[in-house]
Amino acid sequence: MYDLIRPLLFALDAETAHGLTLYASDVAWRSNLSRFVHTPPADLPTTVFGIRFPNPVGLAAGLDKNGDHLDGLAAMGFGFVEIGTVTPRPQPGNDKPRMFRLPAHQAVINRLGFNNGGIDALVRNVEKSIFKGVLGINIGKNKDTPNERAIDDYLHCLERAYPLAGYVTVNISSPNTQGLRDLQEEDILRRFIGTLRDAQERLAARHGSRKPMLLKIAPDLRETELDAIADVLLASGIDGVICTNTTVDRDGVADDPLANETGGLSGKPLFAKSTAVLRGMKARVGDRLPIVGVGGIVDGDDAAEKLRAGASLVQLYSGLVYRGPKLINEAVAEIRRQGILA
Repeated sequence: MYDLIRPLLFALDAETAHGLTLYASDVAWRSNLSRFVHTPPADLPTTVFGIRFPNPVGLAAGLDKNGDHLDGLAAMGFGFVEIGTVTPRPQPGNDKPRMFRLPAHQAVINRLGFNNGGIDALVRNVEKSIFKGVLGINIGKNKDTPNERAIDDYLHCLERAYPLAGYVTVNISSPNTQGLRDLQEEDILRRFIGTLRDAQERLAARHGSRKPMLLKIAPDLRETELDAIADVLLASGIDGVICTNTTVDRDGVADDPLANETGGLSGKPLFAKSTAVLRGMKARVGDRLPIVGVGGIVDGDDAAEKLRAGASLVQLYSGLVYRGPKLINEAVAEIRRQGILA
């Protein structure tokens, strides 16, 4: 079905097509047509962070910023769904156009800039959803919040998201909010994560339930930076790490007319870079810290390769733009076939 409608979607600008696809997922779910459009994969359960996931293939943050489309997306068969990035206050994001497809490379460039309706809107959407699966909520800071006060934004979002989340992801790695990646610097990160970890434990005591907290890192890190981040994460007791966000590197798409558009590059050209960071992080943390692999998965073997490189779970986003919901089934089937979780 998606193969038939993709040319129509690609005739539209990328952000319009994005919105239309989300609307269609809602319509398919509400009209009970989802089962005719795509068949969810059979369970391939795995337990990570103390959570049982029905399968290891999840939706990455960014597709559904506000949790507006949670039920429709979940019906596609993801093992878990991550929504956001959400900020304390609503913000429109960067000026349009701000999403670009690079079909020759199965890639996407975006400079959305954390466009979202704010944490209160996300909470309302999740509360009215019927979704009962594993929900990740990805949190960030408002564009006009200086880095010296960034922790206040993350603490506010963490407190509001905590009761509804299966886990919370701390996003300090988007290239589309100026200065955000500076929070990955070792001394800043140590204080930053320490403060969030203290809040996590207070919230666990208050709510009688401990929710895992993950950090999402960039793919554009030097080896010394990976060393420092791994040390901080292991010392902090954080629950996991997501490798990786989008890249500012354009080496893989230098021949494309859109290569000079600013923003984060995702899709197939990101695969090798993000998987190298994943493999490097695994070498540093071993089995002490679970890793979620995301970046450049466009077929089933890509998903399996992330697990072979050391991930416990994987996430999809840009691959769905080019392959549609069948990518979920394909990824689960290939992981099953290769027996990686056995």
